Amino acid sequence: MNSAEIFGELLRHYREAAFLTQEALAKAIPCDRSLVARVESATRVPQEPFAKKADEVLGTGGVLHRLWGRIDWYPQVEHPDWFERRARMDAEAVAVRAYQTQVIPGLLQTQDYATALFSRRIVKAVEVEERVRARLSRQQRFYADGGPFYLVVLDETCLRHMVGSPAVMRAQCEHLLSVGRLPNIRIQVAPLGRPEIDRPDTSLSLITLPDGHQWVYSESLDRGHFSDDPAVFTHHSRTYDVLRADALSAPESAALISDVMEGYEHHEQPRSERGPLDQEQLQRGQRRRLRRNRPRFPRHRPRPRQQEP
Repeated sequence: MNSAEIFGELLRHYREAAFLTQEALAKAIPCDRSLVARVESATRVPQEPFAKKADEVLGTGGVLHRLWGRIDWYPQVEHPDWFERRARMDAEAVAVRAYQTQVIPGLLQTQDYATALFSRRIVKAVEVEERVRARLSRQQRFYADGGPFYLVVLDETCLRHMVGSPAVMRAQCEHLLSVGRLPNIRIQVAPLGRPEIDRPDTSLSLITLPDGHQWVYSESLDRGHFSDDPAVFTHHSRTYDVLRADALSAPESAALISDVMEGYEHHEQPRSERGPLDQEQLQRGQRRRLRRNRPRFPRHRPRPRQQEP
């Protein structure tokens, strides 16, 4: 029995000891009866207010809330079947080598970045909070002492693609610099100004499990793709090794991330707080962008007159 099942059994025990039906408890919390039923069966993650209110209604002395805070709820969050499979791999992997385009990979996201990202597709705030909590829980073993090796190459679009706000992006860049100093994590960037770099067509991960089994994982629009074919893994592994060799080194990547972070910091600084030099530099940059974006027309210069003999 896992921790979520223990929480569900304990909730049922206290509810029945109080001679309450699921419907009566739901009305007192208040919430839908189906939520109580699914928490008791360990098929739904309860939010913190639920645990606190259940303690209050059932007179448990805070037992449920204390247990709620100690549970790693990530395995209990409902995901599409294909993602549950990837989540189980992350929970066991001894090494992950990844390439990511467009957005920061989940294992490196801050809470605010993940919240902004999920909020684009999910309307209910409760579900967004649940997904974010799950994502942060998934990161824990990679950030712990002796965590799995995580080697990631970020396409520079991950840093330039605005998610949330400049403040969110600045904090995200700062987080990348911080976790990139961990002994088991290396972050490299494939810069946009290097078109000769052979980049994969999509984000992918090369996953090694404790038994030596190796998997290639990639995502399309609405599903994940897995392959443990040795020939497929070898092909993508070679492509990835060349990509890492051609990308910026970890120190060079950290310098680029720092530059991008400073750009976001400048972007979020109120105009009134910018000094005269900052204003002038900003105006120069804007003028340069205007000149670059201005359509060019051929200019007809008069030909020099030939001197008469």
